[in-house]
Amino acid sequence: MEIKKQLKKISGNNLLLLRLYYFFRFYIPRCILREQWDEYEIKRKFKAVFGYEIDLDNPKTLNEKIQWLKLNDRKTFYSTCADKLAVRKYWKQFGEDSLIPLLFKTTNWREITYDNLPTVPCIVKSNTGCGYYEIIRDRNKVNIRELQKKCRKWMIGNYYYSSQEWQYKSIKPCIIIEKLLLNRDGHIPNDFKLHFINGELQFIYCSIDREGENYRSIYSPEWKRLNIEWVSKDSHRGLVGKDIDCPKTFHQMVKIGEIIAKNFKYVRVDFYDVDGKLYYGEITLHHGSGLDTFEPKSYDLFFGNKLKL
Repeated sequence: MEIKKQLKKISGNNLLLLRLYYFFRFYIPRCILREQWDEYEIKRKFKAVFGYEIDLDNPKTLNEKIQWLKLNDRKTFYSTCADKLAVRKYWKQFGEDSLIPLLFKTTNWREITYDNLPTVPCIVKSNTGCGYYEIIRDRNKVNIRELQKKCRKWMIGNYYYSSQEWQYKSIKPCIIIEKLLLNRDGHIPNDFKLHFINGELQFIYCSIDREGENYRSIYSPEWKRLNIEWVSKDSHRGLVGKDIDCPKTFHQMVKIGEIIAKNFKYVRVDFYDVDGKLYYGEITLHHGSGLDTFEPKSYDLFFGNKLKL
């Protein structure tokens, strides 16, 4: 495993090696296994994280059912939701004033230049994939060559092949630059992730104080803090950080989220509250790709029992 991590790290710094890595790691095995590739990878990754074989014919926990959804629930509309540029048109029906301002877009990573970077704080991101972004508060402090290298890397890969999340497969990659949301104190606002199961809000997963303590808290629909974690296997810290108030725009979040959730068996709808003003975040079909772990573990089955496939 350590050798694999080192090879991936090395390839990430060399675009030719990165292409070769994707070719041998994903393309060749997929050609051999063909239709069985997604199922094989899902089973392999699931066992590596949870320590047991997943029964895709009889999934029970929420994470197991998310894996089932990755294989069996695939619609063109889902690709629109996963595309951070295309989804803006979908969000518009709920009000354009809550869209995060789009400052620049391009399909050519070479156009990510000093002159094209906004003079205001911004975030440069890929329209596809997960975690492909760079926060810029001052363009004068940016290493443009390094930023271009990141953007080019984002556009080479296809997140579907590494995650088995079909909605990413057909997205045409591009780079977008949005205004960086900041509250009156100059901090990045908390991220409120509303989780819906069969159209009903189950809990709110909050990413809090990203530039400080950077902790996660989960709240009930009645805004009661729950002693639950749902994070990657090695990231559990227990209940940390202070309790936070319910955002002023929470009822708007729920109202919009419920409309969106009608299209899915399970979905996560993200929002921001910036000093009482609502902004749209992302629509995510498979939180953590179904590979984050619950503490206490019993909640995986608790929420799994609620999800009817």
